[in-house]
Amino acid sequence: MTGDSTYDSATTGYLVRRLWRDYLRHHRATIVVAVICMVIAAAMTAANAWLLQPALDEIFLNKNREMLLIIPAAVVAVALIGGAATYGQTIFMRTVGQRIIADMQINLFEHLLHTDVGLFADQSAGKLISRFTNDIQLMRNAVSTILTGMAKELLSMVFLIGVMFYQSWQLSLMAFVVFPLAIHPILRLGKRMRKISDGTQQQLSEFAGQLDQTFSAVRVVKAYNREDYEVARARGTVERLYALYMKASRVQALASPMIESIAAIAIAAIIGYGGLQVIEGQTTPGAFFSFIAAMIMAYKPVRSMAGLNTYLQEGLAAARRYFSVIDTEAEVKEAADAKVLDVQGGQITFDKVAFSYHPKAPALHQVTMEVPAGKMAALVGPSGAGKSTIMNLLLRYYDIDGGSISIDGQDIAGVTFTSLREAVALVSQEVMLFDDTVYAN
Repeated sequence: MTGDSTYDSATTGYLVRRLWRDYLRHHRATIVVAVICMVIAAAMTAANAWLLQPALDEIFLNKNREMLLIIPAAVVAVALIGGAATYGQTIFMRTVGQRIIADMQINLFEHLLHTDVGLFADQSAGKLISRFTNDIQLMRNAVSTILTGMAKELLSMVFLIGVMFYQSWQLSLMAFVVFPLAIHPILRLGKRMRKISDGTQQQLSEFAGQLDQTFSAVRVVKAYNREDYEVARARGTVERLYALYMKASRVQALASPMIESIAAIAIAAIIGYGGLQVIEGQTTPGAFFSFIAAMIMAYKPVRSMAGLNTYLQEGLAAARRYFSVIDTEAEVKEAADAKVLDVQGGQITFDKVAFSYHPKAPALHQVTMEVPAGKMAALVGPSGAGKSTIMNLLLRYYDIDGGSISIDGQDIAGVTFTSLREAVALVSQEVMLFDDTVYAN
């Protein structure tokens, strides 16, 4: 199996391109409509800031009565248009996001069922289930918040910056000295958050595997009085999770105060310089307050993107683990020219079969045997002698290292999986009832 370590160096760009290629591009039309809605919503946000100038200058300073009707009507129109656009972009993007997550879950389930049995021997069911629960939930949170939030916040910031430059390019340049200072900590904290999230999901995966093992073997645990040992083992994992969650909380809590402090310094400096321009008549109070409103509103998207960046990094860490599983290639593959097995009598022949689960631990060595058609044969031997291995090889759950296995003279390596497994009835010693109908069972 391709381990997670293969994807440890996967960059944000690679993961985003992979998500676009495999899932997002199939919804291009819906995304385009959603982006149009985002542009309109962002423009209306900027329009609110711009309307402050005529409101102050025309109504409060120039006492223009005509503007008493026009500006309030414009404010209402902007709010209605912005609200409708926000609703549209939220619905369209969430539709895309939830469809993508549903497709990923189905693809992962389908891939696991069609991959090698050895994968389930190497990894506990709990770890694999964690991919469907914890990792998919993180990706769902990321998709729901990023697709509906980050693009709109970014566009809003662009439009508001446009208003700022329209009102005063000098004050805008002052503000832009501070903007990079606000964005830099967001990027730094995002990288730390992704690393913490990855560690947290690994621990959750371990915990799920631990629970699966303990609950599956609860009779053995009780028979050997190992309850306290298992509780201590679980406590250690939970404490490690607690430490990671607290580390994540500290990183998340740090973003907002840092941005607020930087923003306060910028606003204080601009109020001093801008106030001087108003006093000296170089600009109007309306233009100045419109600029201040646009700048304050522009810091809101920056602050919001700090929180959204946390979801983004968690989602990308989960996507990395998802792709590490979905890219696993089956080692036992059906031959390109595989034929349908034609069972006449059902004679089974093992000819000098060699097999090992691991290179240094051979399970079968030069095994030769024949089960004649229509006869009953029993494999008897101690635990670990290879009885279950022979059944696993007959169903071709694994490929042999040497020799051949044939049914009625047909090598099973050259027949289709479907025809082979339809010809073999497996009655396991472990009775398993699926949570389904009696007919399905």
